Amino acid sequence: MKSPLLSLPGAVPAEGVDEGVAAHYGELFREQRALADGTGFVDLSHRGVVTVTGSDRLSWLHLLLTQHVSELPTGQATEALILSANGHIEHALYLVDDGETIWAHVEPGTQDALIAYLESMKFFYRVEVADRTAEFAVVHLPAGSIATVPDGVVVRETAHGRDLFLPRADLESYAEANGPAAGLLAYEALRVEAHRPRLGFETDHRTIPHELGWIGTAVHLQKGCYRGQETVARVQNLGKPPRRLVFLHLDGSEVHLPVAGTPLHLASEGAEGRKLGFITTAVRHHELGPIALALIKRNVPVDAELIAGDTAAAQEVVVEP
Repeated sequence: MKSPLLSLPGAVPAEGVDEGVAAHYGELFREQRALADGTGFVDLSHRGVVTVTGSDRLSWLHLLLTQHVSELPTGQATEALILSANGHIEHALYLVDDGETIWAHVEPGTQDALIAYLESMKFFYRVEVADRTAEFAVVHLPAGSIATVPDGVVVRETAHGRDLFLPRADLESYAEANGPAAGLLAYEALRVEAHRPRLGFETDHRTIPHELGWIGTAVHLQKGCYRGQETVARVQNLGKPPRRLVFLHLDGSEVHLPVAGTPLHLASEGAEGRKLGFITTAVRHHELGPIALALIKRNVPVDAELIAGDTAAAQEVVVEP
């Protein structure tokens, strides 16, 4: 779904899964600094929007999600996962309940599969699941923003900012009143800086929540009765995950950033050495320079000097080994 804000001056379209919104508006670092200072907004209207209504919505979702939501207070934001039977991450949901409806935004293009799964699990529960992507656009206001939220708009407020479920028809008028717009690359740079994983970027077909630090934020350990819970409990109580998320400072002298999937090796062994992991997201930050998130084998020493392709990489611990 192509955003009308791609008509704004300087807009350069994003590619891949983020197609449909602007990667930037011509001034990447200015846009990052604006977000870091709490000004502007980010068009996330390509993300899927799913709602769940009905008197059983919280108790029903509590049985399906990794998060404790049976008593979720009205207006309190949370995030949750849906796992496979083997505990691998299949969906990530960013939720808020407005007292009558649970609103969630999800990765672009994943809403159909999510809704199909939820529909298959309704049984006798009094719930209705709907795809609202065509009607509502997600707009992100950075932490510290004093922008006005229109009356009646559902807001999901977190430490990283506010997500607005804005009527899609109001997107252009909202942009005119609350600019300047910042592109997705600026948003992603701050996400990487904050070590926040993203489904489909930091995950693959075998990722479990422990590897990404999603325990606690998206996985509640004092609840059971959801698909994949046995794996979560077993790893938490008896073992360690096979991989761990790390934050990387990349060599700033390189012209090009390593692409997602670039293998990581020990610097001492070079590119012909053992593969220890791979880059998941690499960005240019307005203060830190080139940085990245990566998944590496758990037993890689935390002080090991790494190399991604031809680019030197110094790691910071995100998930403890």
